[in-house]
Amino acid sequence: MANNEESRGLKSLFDWFANRRKSGATSLERQEREIADGLWHKCSKCGVLAYTKDLKANQMVCVECGHHNRVDSDERIRQLIDNNTWKPLDEHLRPTDPLEFRDRKLYSDRLRELQEKIGLIDAVKTGLGQINGLPIALGVMDFRFMGGSMGSVVGERLTRMIEQATQRRYPVVIVCTSGGARMQEGMLSLMQMAKISAALQRHKDARLLYIPVLTNPTTGGVTASFAMLGDLILAEPKATIGFAGRRVIEQTLREKLPDDFQTAEDLLLHGFVDDIVPRTQLKKTLAQLIALHQPVLTTPHMVLWETMSLTSTAAE
Repeated sequence: MANNEESRGLKSLFDWFANRRKSGATSLERQEREIADGLWHKCSKCGVLAYTKDLKANQMVCVECGHHNRVDSDERIRQLIDNNTWKPLDEHLRPTDPLEFRDRKLYSDRLRELQEKIGLIDAVKTGLGQINGLPIALGVMDFRFMGGSMGSVVGERLTRMIEQATQRRYPVVIVCTSGGARMQEGMLSLMQMAKISAALQRHKDARLLYIPVLTNPTTGGVTASFAMLGDLILAEPKATIGFAGRRVIEQTLREKLPDDFQTAEDLLLHGFVDDIVPRTQLKKTLAQLIALHQPVLTTPHMVLWETMSLTSTAAE
């Protein structure tokens, strides 16, 4: 009899734990479902829950800790470009698989799946628009597409945009976020570094402004080429910026690196970045810099001399 009561007690105790675990799992599932509805966003840095609408109004910057959440290319264009002034360029360019590359799946299959899932053709969007009424050529990289890796289409789109800007005498701004060159395209990807750099040199020879904006992360071949060729180089706070990865450098040097190594703040301290600009101030800052670097119309020598002569005659 005592054994039966004891067994019933154990059974009820097991039931109590099972029910508690079940209710806990249900509440956790309910909480995750509520967060996933898109009404709330949990900051990955400080853990504070924020109303998604308020977070978007603050350009996806956490109001508590200032953490800059990653934004896609469409959102970035909306943040920077004046309404109804955006004109996309070269949307017809599509990536191919010239090397017939295969890792865990075919490169061509990977491209198709990403294009269907994300709605992007490749990892950059380029176009012409206005910032506070000032004309600009803008390229925005998107980390969602294969880590923002630089393939042939990325290089071709950026090169054509820069050439358009040189022809129209527009300043160029490129918002960089990338893991570097795209290994699935091999040497063809690495060639884009030289191609974009050459286009930027022609843009510079025309005495026109180029500003790269380095966001989290900007690494690899992008850092080794156009991300560091700006007349003025801006970065978002706490952005990871570098060439090789931290672990590779530590293994090579056999030294422990500082905690702030490869951050925007560390690069500013060592002169690789000109300024760190919070996202909420980026459009205003870019507009001021572009306005300051507008071409000045100079009066030809003869016209200036005639004007001076007329002025002196009138004075007499």
